[in-house]
Amino acid sequence: MLASGTACPDLVTRTLPTRSLLLLVAAASILTICFGLRQSLGLFLRPVTIELGISAAAFSFALALQNIVWGCSQPLVGMVADRFGARPVLVATALLYAAGLLIMAYADGALGVNVAGFVIGIGIAGTGVGVLMGVVSRATPPERRSQAVGAVAAAGSLGTMVLAPLGQALIDAFDWRTALLGFAAIAALMAVLAAAIRGPAALPGGAARDGTAGLSFVQVFRAASTHRGFLAMTIAFFACGFQLVFITTHLAPFLDICGLPASASASALGLIGLFNAFGTYTAGLLGARFSQRRLLALVYLLRTVTIIVYLALPITVASTLVFAAVMGFLWLSVVPLVAGLIGRMFGLGYFNTLYGVAFLSHQLGSFAGAWMGGVVFDFTGGYGIAWAALIVVGFLAFALQWTMDDRPADAGPAALRPAPGTA
Repeated sequence: MLASGTACPDLVTRTLPTRSLLLLVAAASILTICFGLRQSLGLFLRPVTIELGISAAAFSFALALQNIVWGCSQPLVGMVADRFGARPVLVATALLYAAGLLIMAYADGALGVNVAGFVIGIGIAGTGVGVLMGVVSRATPPERRSQAVGAVAAAGSLGTMVLAPLGQALIDAFDWRTALLGFAAIAALMAVLAAAIRGPAALPGGAARDGTAGLSFVQVFRAASTHRGFLAMTIAFFACGFQLVFITTHLAPFLDICGLPASASASALGLIGLFNAFGTYTAGLLGARFSQRRLLALVYLLRTVTIIVYLALPITVASTLVFAAVMGFLWLSVVPLVAGLIGRMFGLGYFNTLYGVAFLSHQLGSFAGAWMGGVVFDFTGGYGIAWAALIVVGFLAFALQWTMDDRPADAGPAALRPAPGTA
């Protein structure tokens, strides 16, 4: 753990081998592209629905399908990465990501958009936080793990700041199909960057199997499924996806209803990416010094309070940009905290798989948030009920996370104790 007051900017990289530094840079770059593209897809809602003649609910369902496929495939993708290493998983899923964007670019109806959402969901499962945070955690020693995860996730968040305005510019200058073709080319770059990613065996310190050495996946999964703290954190994770994906999907049409220009939503998404970098890195630093479960609970609380304040004030360009900045600061700050809690409770041997299990709840929330917003809009012509749902779910997540039991699992469930004779 860090001593109080230690906050040198080079703390994460000091004494790390060159190979590990390259790995961290590659991981951050892949995450930048993955999240930047994903969080910019809401910009396509209006042009796609207008040209293809489909409803907002139909487009929202495609993004919701993307998120639920992402969540359902995350544990499976994590298991493959734990078994064979991250590089082949990253290459394959990066190409799937690009293929999904191509399918959407050539879609002529709701079916094509849904197929695209399905394929993109698998692509994000392999190129997002689930696999990459396992890579980063294994590449760094325990005393710098929280900061490293926070730094990579922070750098990875900057993609939205660039790709959201780029996507809007391409839509305005050409059309939404051309913009998606450009996004597909950018997604394919992730496969090239994956060349710098090596599997667990190549990383220093033999960290790949700490905490779960000698145990089978069945033993670890049984312990996780009976660990009350893990279950509470997993259920609370639902709120994260529910709130954030609703915002990325429906902020643009919400601002349109409020009479704000399309540029306001693109600027807000870009601002989310900028402040996300600061917030995520700060969360990593704080997670090394203070209770990660309490910090995670406060993130849920502050997000919810921010939503309440935003809706209570007049919706203007200025208030929207302030809202985006605050939400951005809290956006991916959950990543180093959740990663740290999983490592604390279960070690890193099956990190990708267990993160995938927890992340499935997050994606169920993402599915619900994206689709719910479209359904509410189609039935009511507005988003009032949807915003109220975000507030209720946020407060419930805070309560669950604040009371979470984060004690290491090997001190409790017998399933995590190695059998006699195992090392």
